[in-house]
Amino acid sequence: MDDSVDRAILAAVSRDGRATLAQLSDAVGLSVSAVQSRLKRLETRGVITGYRAVVDPEQVGTPLSAFIEITPLDPAQPDNAPELLEHLQAIEACHSIAGDASYMLFVRVPSPRALEELVRDIRLEANVSTRTTVVLQTYYEHRPIIPVENTP
Repeated sequence: MDDSVDRAILAAVSRDGRATLAQLSDAVGLSVSAVQSRLKRLETRGVITGYRAVVDPEQVGTPLSAFIEITPLDPAQPDNAPELLEHLQAIEACHSIAGDASYMLFVRVPSPRALEELVRDIRLEANVSTRTTVVLQTYYEHRPIIPVENTP
C-alpha cells in the first residue's frame, strides 16, 4: 500500500469491520462515494478478503483453547497434515512453522476431555507426534492489521 488514504481505510475497517461508509468517510476525510469506490477496489484486488463476526468462545461452549505442535512420525511421509486434519472443526488455525515441529494448530474445545480426544484424533489421522500448550488467559487477539507505509 503506497496510498495513505487506502492505509487509513484499511486501518479503520481492520479496527471495526462494521463501520459504516459515513463513519469511514469521516475517519479518512473523503466523501462516502469515494470511500465506497476505494473499498470496492481494495476488495477486488484481494487486499480486503472479507468481513466476519468475532464470536466469544465461552458463550458458544468452547472456552478451552490450546496450541498443538505437530511433527510427522516418519519424515518421509507425505506432507499433507493440513489436508488430513481440515475436517476437524475444533482446529481454528493451522500454521506451517520453522523449528522442530512442522505445523502449529490453534484449537478451541469445550473441556480438557475434549482436548484429549482431539489430540488423539490428530495423532491418529495425520500420523504425527504432538506437543500441546494450554492457553490460560488471552490478553488480546484479533488485533487490527495496520498497513505499513512502503519505503524505498
